[in-house]
Amino acid sequence: MKLLIGKMILYFILILVFLEVCVRVFHLYFEYPTYYINEFNVKTYLPKQQGYYVTGNRRMNYIKYNINDSGFNSYKEYNPTNSTTDIALIGDSFIEGFHQDYYKSIGKKIETKLKNAVNVFEYGHSGYDLADQLHLIQAYQSHFENIDYIFIYIKFNNDLKRGKYTPNQWRVDLQNSFSFKIRDKIKLTTYAEGIGVFEPILRLRDKFFGIIPETYSDDPVSEADAKKYLVNLQSLVDTYGFDKTKTSFLLDKDKTSTYFLDYCDKMGYNYVDFGKAFKQSDKPTTLIYDMHWNNHGRNLIANSIVDYLNKKLETKKNTIEK
Repeated sequence: MKLLIGKMILYFILILVFLEVCVRVFHLYFEYPTYYINEFNVKTYLPKQQGYYVTGNRRMNYIKYNINDSGFNSYKEYNPTNSTTDIALIGDSFIEGFHQDYYKSIGKKIETKLKNAVNVFEYGHSGYDLADQLHLIQAYQSHFENIDYIFIYIKFNNDLKRGKYTPNQWRVDLQNSFSFKIRDKIKLTTYAEGIGVFEPILRLRDKFFGIIPETYSDDPVSEADAKKYLVNLQSLVDTYGFDKTKTSFLLDKDKTSTYFLDYCDKMGYNYVDFGKAFKQSDKPTTLIYDMHWNNHGRNLIANSIVDYLNKKLETKKNTIEK
């Protein structure tokens, strides 16, 4: 009996070693960059990191990321000036772009479509809500003073659940936990996490610690929640300001509450609707196994922003000529 148990344990260990080797050889694990809270009290990534972000159980999405000196995933450094036309894209994981190679980002697509007449800087970080985004604009004030157009990706259902910014220090500290260290050392656990093996355990952990995960609900917002979110919006604007002369929300109008749209119209806030282009597309706009935008979806996002910019520039030109 002891011999049988011993053999079972040995075979189990050998199987784990074999799987670990396979995961490493075929690079089935994701490499998530280290993040921190910088000197501006902004949660972002440690500069100068490179790696590969893998999604899917058969390496369905294998992309390379590059964290620049500002702590964001981008092929370029951020140096807006008065002598150039500079654009900022701000948002969560959809703008962060860990689902496409960093040199094929939405910002790069916009630059290409506008024949490199503009510079696009992408301030995207997984989990950002409007509190993070408006705080970032204030924290990087020297940058944003020279930026001509700002586009903030927003989902009204998810991004206005708080009216005050506080950095998530607990999430940063979690990187030094025992479970994270195991994940970093044993790639098989990283792979298992990536395909959802530990999802029930992680949900229990988040519930225990009161962590609100990044969600993308398209369910209609109740009137009570909508009013609460608008109060949070006003609180954030009162704290950080909102330059509506150069700032626009990027959203899917069909999936955005009319409470928010009516509020934007009332306050004179501009927004770019990419939902119409998505709805008219005869091709999928998101990844098969993930709700993030695929390359086609990102092209449509870039087109929507370019169309908006062209209209703004044409209006500006006509005004000057008059």
